[in-house]
Amino acid sequence: MVRFVLTRLASAVPTLILVSVAVFVMMRFIPGDPATLMLGELAQPGQVDAMRHQMGLDQPVVVQYLIWAGNVLSGDFGRSIGSGQEVLPLIIDRFAVSSTIVFLAVIVASAIAVPAGMLAAWKQDSLRDVTVVATSTILLSIPSFWLGLMLMLIFGLYLGWLPVVGYVPFSRDFAQAALYVILPVVTLVLVESGPIARMARASTIEVARLEYITHARAKGLSESAVTWRHAFKNAFAPTLTLIGLVLGSLLSSIVVIETVFTIPGLGRLLVDAIYARDYPVIQGSMLFVAFIYVAVNLLVDLIYPLLDPRVTA
Repeated sequence: MVRFVLTRLASAVPTLILVSVAVFVMMRFIPGDPATLMLGELAQPGQVDAMRHQMGLDQPVVVQYLIWAGNVLSGDFGRSIGSGQEVLPLIIDRFAVSSTIVFLAVIVASAIAVPAGMLAAWKQDSLRDVTVVATSTILLSIPSFWLGLMLMLIFGLYLGWLPVVGYVPFSRDFAQAALYVILPVVTLVLVESGPIARMARASTIEVARLEYITHARAKGLSESAVTWRHAFKNAFAPTLTLIGLVLGSLLSSIVVIETVFTIPGLGRLLVDAIYARDYPVIQGSMLFVAFIYVAVNLLVDLIYPLLDPRVTA
């Protein structure tokens, strides 16, 4: 088990290094000069050269990367060109908003979709199974932005039950904050329940055909005992991997939902920084998102042996 954990941790390091190199190289292809953007178009050439020297932009590309990587490792992501704020605290503040919505959505979607998929598989080809498969397919086909707009139109404008745009931190007013996150969370729950339910169903069908399930039934155990005591762990293991991928992808692509509902999250920060050509914020946000994605999938890998001990062999 210890060897498995160390192997997974070691494999994450080169992944993060490659991601940091990719982020750094991509930033060099963005048109424009960061020094000119910071000083403005009316800056004198001498001022621009001095700023480039201060930022290390007059150094070879390899040296620039090493300086930047060293600063990142020490927690220094630079300062925003537009606001002058330190990038890392800004990213963490925005990430707190995004992660609240994403974690709530993934937890609720998993709590609904996993039992639905497993119960559908246990009664394969029944009306329940057909209903779950059809519903999952429909949810997979609906774009998240369209679904969000429809929910806003129905529950926000027509019925007036919920606020349609904006965000209130939970630390300020819990009840009001809960009202503002209902529509974004429900949108993500509906969109992500489809793939999770399909994966849970497929995994359960595969496990239900194994010999130890037949043996459990032959001992006279009830179907509920066979399902939850014997089949659940093995059937849930592949679904857990998908849930980890969904969680990581939502944390990096929630910009669509944040734009629809005007939520000041990490996705909106990245998009606004791209429009403003705020290089430190773009670089820091992309690296932070990649780190979160790798960390989430690493955590899933470490949890996997608890469900399926065979992976440590």
